[in-house]
Order: sequence, then structure tokens, then C-alpha cells
Amino acid sequence: MTAVLHVEACGPATSVQDAGRAGFLRYGLSSAGAMDRFALAAANALVGAPAGQAALEIGPLPARFVAKNAPVRLGLFGPARATAAGGRKLGPARGFVLAPDETLELGPARGGLYSYLAVAGGMLGAPAFGSFSVHARAGLGSPIPRPLRAGDALAVAADPGGSDTHLPMPAAETGPIRVILGPQDDYFSAAEIARFLAAEWRVGLASDRMGYRLDGPRIEAARGHNIVSDGIANGAVQIPGGGQPLVLLADRGTTGGYPKIACIASADLGRFAQTPPGAPVRFAAIDVDAAQTLARAHEAAIAALPGKVTGAGGFDAQALLAANLAGRAVSALDGDTWEF
Repeated sequence: MTAVLHVEACGPATSVQDAGRAGFLRYGLSSAGAMDRFALAAANALVGAPAGQAALEIGPLPARFVAKNAPVRLGLFGPARATAAGGRKLGPARGFVLAPDETLELGPARGGLYSYLAVAGGMLGAPAFGSFSVHARAGLGSPIPRPLRAGDALAVAADPGGSDTHLPMPAAETGPIRVILGPQDDYFSAAEIARFLAAEWRVGLASDRMGYRLDGPRIEAARGHNIVSDGIANGAVQIPGGGQPLVLLADRGTTGGYPKIACIASADLGRFAQTPPGAPVRFAAIDVDAAQTLARAHEAAIAALPGKVTGAGGFDAQALLAANLAGRAVSALDGDTWEF
């Protein structure tokens, strides 16, 4: 039987995203896909789905969904937010069943931007150019080729049972976002590169899935701010004529004509994408070998996620220790404070 997930309310930054579409950059179509691939993989692990399977990417505003026709098994992973499924309070890393006519309510995100809601069995629809990911500017995606809004209905696989599941939340990384300098770092003096790396930047309000604008000191290009257009990687840091960095992300254009002072290491892209507007960001330069080591460790962490899933009522030593640390308090009346 087909189930339906009905959208009762959501913010404009909510859409269907998977691991993204590959092989179309030459045609001017960037990958789209989840802004935080680790969080997508974790949500999918909670329902026993492949790491890159399509899920709902839910932006920072509150959202509400209702199951129709049949029960659905869902996995939620992301920043802390008040969550209730059928009236039951849940933590931020939980797999659960939503029965027909039950409502999943999500409050605003705290300390991050994107949560991922995975469905056991996945979304029902035909991929567009090999992916379900919504690319709003290209008008592509499946089953709905645009960001979601109230009144939308998504056909999903029905799943009747099993106990709740849980994933321990990883320790928050607080260090600088790591970047590889270039490919046009030769357009900038050593002093300007040092200024870029030393500054505390703030994510600007004029930021979206295409790119994040950074507020901070002006970065001057010694050889000018125009180059012959070349390819843009996910995480490329362009310096346009105004001197304020622009970090290009999942829905970026495929080429650009401003010099790129650096590119964010792939292992840190999700952490950067979760930075809310107004929050501070610092950068640290690493070499390609170090970035590749980080990338391998990041992929290994994603591959290890299914083995870390436990029953929600099972024993979780990490969560127990965290809950009993001096100075850490939990409330029996507030499920958002519990780790398991």
C-alpha cells in the first residue's frame, strides 16, 4: 500500500534532496543534493536505507507533516529542535513510525539550519537526470520539482512496524573550517590571503543553497577580480569585485568568472552549510594530502553509521555518560533534553 506524507506547514528552505546528480556539469547543471551529506546519511541509517537515498531537507523554520493512508517509518537527524510525533516527544536523532493521521511537528532549528527526514523505502517517483534532488533554479527534482509548501502531498513507501531507533549525536566540531588555497590564490597577495585566514567572518543574510555570502573585511585581488570563466567546485570561495567572499554550494552555477581564493575541504562542507546567518566562521588552510585524509575519514564515518543505530530503549553508554556529567541536566518533562 502507498502511504502519503502531507505537508501541513514548512519554511521555504524545505525540499527533497538525495546525494545529488553526477555527470551533468558539462551541460551547465550542478549536482544539487543535500547540503549536509552526513546528516542525510544518518537520517537514512535510522530507517535502514542507503546513505544517499532521497529524504526531506528541512530548513530552520518550523514544519508539520501528517501521515495518510498507511503508516510510514521515518528517520530524523539534524540540529536540536522540539519534535513530537503523534504527541510523543522525540530527540534529534530518532527513527519512528508515524501512524495514519498522526502529525509530526518540528520546532525551529537551534544551532544549525538543516534537518533530514528519511523514509524507509524512500520517496515514490521518477528521478530527474538520475536524482530526486530539487534544483530550484533549474526547475528539476522529483516527485515535486521545487521547494515544498503547505498543501503538498508526497507518495512514500508504507512501513508498518518495528521499534524506535536511535543514533548517538556526534561531538560538535568547533574548530575553523578547513580550506585548500586556490586555484586562483596567485591573484591575491600574501597579506590578503593572511587577512582572509585571520578574519572572523559572519554568514550573511543573503545566503541560500546556491551560496553563502560572508560579511567581514574587504579582500583585494592584486590582479583584478575578473578571470576567464572556469569550473566551480562545491565549496569554492569566490572573491567578487566588492571584496566580500562568496562560498558556492550545492545549487551553484557550474562556471564563474571571479578568482577563487580557496575551496572548503569536502569533509567540512556539511559543517559549514549548517552555520546559521549571523554566526561566526573562521578558516584554516590545509594542503591537498590533508584534505584527502579528511575526506577518507569522513566517508568512513558515513559508512559506519548503520552499525551505530540502536533501539531507542537500548543501552547507550555514550549517552548515559553524557547525561550524568556534572553540570549537565535533563528533564523528565522535556524530551528534547534527552540523548536516548
